[in-house]
Amino acid sequence: MKLLTKLTPVATTLLLSLGAISAQAEETKDPLSISGFIDMSYYSVDVDGGESTHSSGLDQAEIDIAYDFGNKLSVNVDIEYQNNDEGVDLEQAYMTYAYSNNISVKAGRFLSYSGFEAEEPTGLYQYSGTGYAKYFYGYYQQGVSGMYSSDKFAVAVSVVNALADPQASDSDSPAIETMFAFMPTEEITLKAFYSMDETATGQDIDILNTWASYAKGPLTVGVEYSISDNSAGDDTEASGYLAMVNYAFTDKLGLTLRYNTWEVETLNVTSEESSGITISPSYVVNDNLLMVFEYRMDDNEGTAGTDANSIAVEALITF
Repeated sequence: MKLLTKLTPVATTLLLSLGAISAQAEETKDPLSISGFIDMSYYSVDVDGGESTHSSGLDQAEIDIAYDFGNKLSVNVDIEYQNNDEGVDLEQAYMTYAYSNNISVKAGRFLSYSGFEAEEPTGLYQYSGTGYAKYFYGYYQQGVSGMYSSDKFAVAVSVVNALADPQASDSDSPAIETMFAFMPTEEITLKAFYSMDETATGQDIDILNTWASYAKGPLTVGVEYSISDNSAGDDTEASGYLAMVNYAFTDKLGLTLRYNTWEVETLNVTSEESSGITISPSYVVNDNLLMVFEYRMDDNEGTAGTDANSIAVEALITF
């Protein structure tokens, strides 16, 4: 159930990384696994002072293939289709070697660990993301990542060609992403990410992303705070945060409330300022079909800011 079992990119990667170990203990386990999703939606947005726009249809479809060789080595390949200019794309392709129950290394193209909100719709509590991921989250990356994890603590270091360019191949000035996680109880998770990069044009990028969550029974609460500094010619700084509550009233019906805000300053002048309130009920039709409904109000200021209200109905099929 999406409402209660959402995995962040870190948790998902950790489970896959350690999957080779558990597979050896289950001799009858099929080494090949295939999963995926189909995401469809209706979306309508009313822009203040402008015309309303409506869209519907297939948003995204994905097939995820994992193979466990049984000797501590596994591979993952994710292929996606997006109903826009991207078309069919190789999203992820990486291998993982688990040295032990606590230590694993992966290499290839993989998703950044950073960020409270997941990249895929299967990991979101509502239909839309905040919109500030481009300032504070890494993206799909090419490189090598090592992780140490235990029941209470985890640390990971990734050395990649670029924080947010999955096709980057220049490794002369690699980007670094570090993660520190602390889980004092089964209900509480605290994570911090520090990332730094130097672009091909000589820009230095520093990002600090922190978040915490509490999950017990039907209640999940999450908060996130991030800052970033881009030393480009216009010297851009950004900060933002979110607060989210999700409550499952039954094993079928849930509700998410979220508030998010962020601000971007260029040469000490506010160039972008945005805040949003999201109300998102969801209903589990069966084990494979989830319906998500969303009403969102955005207050945007800055050079291109316009207020907007939107509604969305999403059908998410997982397999």
